[in-house]
Amino acid sequence: MPRTIVENDLGAMSFADAIDGTIVEFEDGDLVTGTVVRIDRDEVLLDIGFKSEGVIPSRELSIRNAVDPSEVVDLGEEIEALVLQKEDQDGRLVLSKKRAQYEKAWGRIEEVKESDGVVSGPVIEVVKGGLIIDIGLRGFVPASLVELRRVRDLDPYIGMDLEAKIIELDKNRNNVVLSRRAWLEETQKEQREEFLDNLQPGEKRSGVVSSVVSFGAFVDLGGMDGLIHVSELSWKHVDHPNSVVTVGDEVDVEVLEVDRERERISLSLKATQQDPWQEFADGHKVGELVYGRVTKLVPFGSFVQVGDGIEGLVHISEMSAHHVELPEQVVTPGEELWVKIIDLDLQRRRISLSIKQAAEGGVVAAEYQEAFGEHAYDEAGNFIGEFEYEAPVEGEESEAERAWREYYEEHGEEAYRQAVADYEESEQGEDTADGASVAEADAAAEEE
Repeated sequence: MPRTIVENDLGAMSFADAIDGTIVEFEDGDLVTGTVVRIDRDEVLLDIGFKSEGVIPSRELSIRNAVDPSEVVDLGEEIEALVLQKEDQDGRLVLSKKRAQYEKAWGRIEEVKESDGVVSGPVIEVVKGGLIIDIGLRGFVPASLVELRRVRDLDPYIGMDLEAKIIELDKNRNNVVLSRRAWLEETQKEQREEFLDNLQPGEKRSGVVSSVVSFGAFVDLGGMDGLIHVSELSWKHVDHPNSVVTVGDEVDVEVLEVDRERERISLSLKATQQDPWQEFADGHKVGELVYGRVTKLVPFGSFVQVGDGIEGLVHISEMSAHHVELPEQVVTPGEELWVKIIDLDLQRRRISLSIKQAAEGGVVAAEYQEAFGEHAYDEAGNFIGEFEYEAPVEGEESEAERAWREYYEEHGEEAYRQAVADYEESEQGEDTADGASVAEADAAAEEE
């Protein structure tokens, strides 16, 4: 039986034309789907139905840096990719898996930002100034926004899954800034409110020093941090808080103030310690002679330390029996000498002293004997000796008053509100410094 030859349905179309007709058409920036047909150390080949396989360089496989392609894709796996170049200088079709992932994730991230939602993902890198979280793209968390208080060592966070709020989104700059602290504050708000409601001024609490700053120390009370201002660290003058406490120290503190509206707690360490002023007042009386050391000269007198953490003022009129123009004509800092207590105000924590009265007649021993001899006290034991003291004019600030005011101002007796203001200012400065873009953080990491 003769074989029947049927005319090909392609008609005049050539076989090559038929092949070309099955090739997918696309442009740079298009999203395509294909099958992994080959995995090499530095690239992956993807069959997307084009005349040749598409090439995905290893750097375009994942948002993670320096990854092994075999850890990202498997042979035969179907994946999405974005067309970077339809044809490069070598005639290859260049694709990117991470750009496709980025484009899909960006829309989702924008929706989360608009709804004030939360994103989550594993920490994949520690970069200069913070962490990188994989949220489908690279999200940057500044170091100051990782926890409720700043964390110095970020390495332990590698691999951890973290939740965070989106605080900045800029597609043009490829910038996604996240805040885990904002998420923690939101989720712990009820716990903080309950903690503050159960906290009352005057209470004694135990805690651990969590941070030491120039204006004081923060203490973790087991639910929130409270601030010990530098003026509340010790009864003595404190040059810097780290001379009194260090991070990790366990301390007992007294609650001074609870600001529930601003969620601030003011603490005192010195309130749990023996008040040296009370101790001094219990052991000394007006008219006594005490031995002290000159600590500071001021235009109208000098301060003399007469006890541990106790300083009194010798007004210039009480320095000598003769007229004195400048305190340095009589005493020098570091000099040790006898002084007489001519006034002791425990409530205001002020002691007025006299060098002149301590050395009247030129013999300190005689004055000491007079001050403590039996004739200086009445039968009830009350001091009846004489001493001179120039009272200030009512309504006017005397030189002594001014000296004390400047003394306390210099020694940092500042209110808690000022400390909080300083703290917030320093935090804002850190956030500004940390709030670099992801691109800037990556660039810094590459430089290192």
